[in-house]
Amino acid sequence: KTFINNTYSEKYFLKAVKPSFAALKKHINDLPLQMITTRIIDQFISASAASSKHSASLYYRTLKAAFNKAIVWNYIQENPFNKIKAPKVPKSFPVFISESELLIILSNTQMQLMKDIFTTAFYTGMRLGELLNMRWNWINFSENIITIKNSSEFYSKNKRERIIPVHPKVSSILQSIYQFGKDQNDLVFFRKKNIKLNEDFVSKQFKKAVREANLNDKIHFHSLRHSFASALVQRGISLYAVKELLGHGNIKTTQIYSHLQKDNLMAAVNLL
Repeated sequence: KTFINNTYSEKYFLKAVKPSFAALKKHINDLPLQMITTRIIDQFISASAASSKHSASLYYRTLKAAFNKAIVWNYIQENPFNKIKAPKVPKSFPVFISESELLIILSNTQMQLMKDIFTTAFYTGMRLGELLNMRWNWINFSENIITIKNSSEFYSKNKRERIIPVHPKVSSILQSIYQFGKDQNDLVFFRKKNIKLNEDFVSKQFKKAVREANLNDKIHFHSLRHSFASALVQRGISLYAVKELLGHGNIKTTQIYSHLQKDNLMAAVNLL
């Protein structure tokens, strides 16, 4: 746990590591690490998949990485996950919203702070953790860019810094907040100075507004990031450019938006 806390976010620990190890422990009881075989893991993943393919996939990814670390630390010689295929999870298109739907959500949001966060997420594609950790030294008003920075207090999902051009609507929000005078190390979005907002609180505020607006209940805060990417792809921006703006480590992650390249698909069919 100490290694996880120093390397990954608390959210990752609570939503991935903890449930994965709990499920494995329930399956194997107190079996020593060296006695966990490929057959035992295969049975564990198969049983998990029978109940939930999404859970089985999460367990597989998380525990395989953990066992690889166990090899590095010389606790075991081989990873029992290596000879097992990852469970196939049914894939669905990401849910996204239009600009008009964003306006409806904002009209059902009471707090100006939440309106500013939702709008910034929609026009930058930033992850919630990035938004709530953003400080003024990330923002260059003269060049009109935001640089996602890593620090001792925060690091991006894949530990890579990236640059996002600032949309006029986001620039207006930031300029309005900044005009009151801010220290470069201050958080941009907060209720109490230098105290980071709780991610679950912000997510629930967004969900509350979505429900009050009577929109699709599948819309959640991360849908704002999907919306940013979807809008770019539909306007003909290449997936590689979208990949860099989103900070994806692999183009395969960005390819979930490829179905939105309708003009390219139409052009391809018209060549027949």
